[in-house]
Amino acid sequence: MNKRVLVFKTSVNENQEVEKLRPVLNGIISQNEKWNFDLEDCDNILRVESPELKAEHIREILSLNGFDCRELPD
Repeated sequence: MNKRVLVFKTSVNENQEVEKLRPVLNGIISQNEKWNFDLEDCDNILRVESPELKAEHIREILSLNGFDCRELPD
């Protein structure tokens, strides 16, 4: 299965917020998939490695948890 990396600009600013999202993000990805935040980046980047997840689903999950999220172009 092809690995695909989705990259998002987010409003997540702090590690506490990442910890709030951890169980939610872990709940939507499969065992072989990964996600991580880069809070050092000015865009507070979220990267999701998944062959199946759609960008819309990630945006919806973050929005439901009170965060803005916008997919960045490749």
